[in-house]
Amino acid sequence: MKEKITLDKVMSSAPDLILYAAPVLIALALLEFYFSWKQKKELYEKKDFFASLSIGLVSVIQNLFIKTLLFGSVIWVYNIVPWSIPVNWATSILCFIVLDFFRYWAHRFGHETSIFWATHVTHHNSEKYNLSTSFRLSWTQQIKVVFFLPISFLGFHPVIFFICHQIAVLYQFWIHTEYIRTLPKWISYIFVTPSHHRVHHGKNEHYLDKNYGSTFIFWDRIFGTFQPEDEQAVYGILEQPKHYNPVKLVFHVWVDIFKNMKRAGSIKKATLILFQSPSSLKKYE
Repeated sequence: MKEKITLDKVMSSAPDLILYAAPVLIALALLEFYFSWKQKKELYEKKDFFASLSIGLVSVIQNLFIKTLLFGSVIWVYNIVPWSIPVNWATSILCFIVLDFFRYWAHRFGHETSIFWATHVTHHNSEKYNLSTSFRLSWTQQIKVVFFLPISFLGFHPVIFFICHQIAVLYQFWIHTEYIRTLPKWISYIFVTPSHHRVHHGKNEHYLDKNYGSTFIFWDRIFGTFQPEDEQAVYGILEQPKHYNPVKLVFHVWVDIFKNMKRAGSIKKATLILFQSPSSLKKYE
């Protein structure tokens, strides 16, 4: 019979890699900011940079307070199933691959349904593409934990899951840059690269809703969402905000959703709005 995992044990065993890495990531973004300014590349806009930094810092602080809830839900699922997967290097790598599969689908639903687009749009509503863009993580993205509970159901240990999850999040940082243009083909065939992710952030017509991969790009090749970079991406979203207010950048799609739900006329129609395509949302200024 497997040992029951407690919240205290997981929190004491799973290092907060993102918190430790935050100062280094901010320093690297500032360095890129400096080189962009020095070389007159215009990859940064001052107000946009501080909006991204503000959103990111609030997200880090927020996670310190709510990670107990997130840890708790994952641990609860792990404890109720009677099986578990042994912890070793091979199963840890397998956990990372399985996690990346679910991250692909969480990301894809984040573009294809209104409720999850509202938790993700903040990451896309900048017209600049640089390392600081990786800081733009919505303060409501935690509801996407529902996509990751199956990993605990499969029997992967919660500590391994959280370490893999944090590594996957940190991987996202370096791919948000214009400075790295191309990489060897074998890398680009397996892993998500800056080139792949620039496509994902582009609002060029044939770039929309492409390259959802988190760490591995082969999911996009398998599920038909892969698009190579064949022209310079135009960044931002189709309904581009005309301000740099961090709060509005986080919640503007939620506002649209609730206004649409209020006018729906019935609970059924209001509920369906949450799961319709974001393109079906009527925008309210």
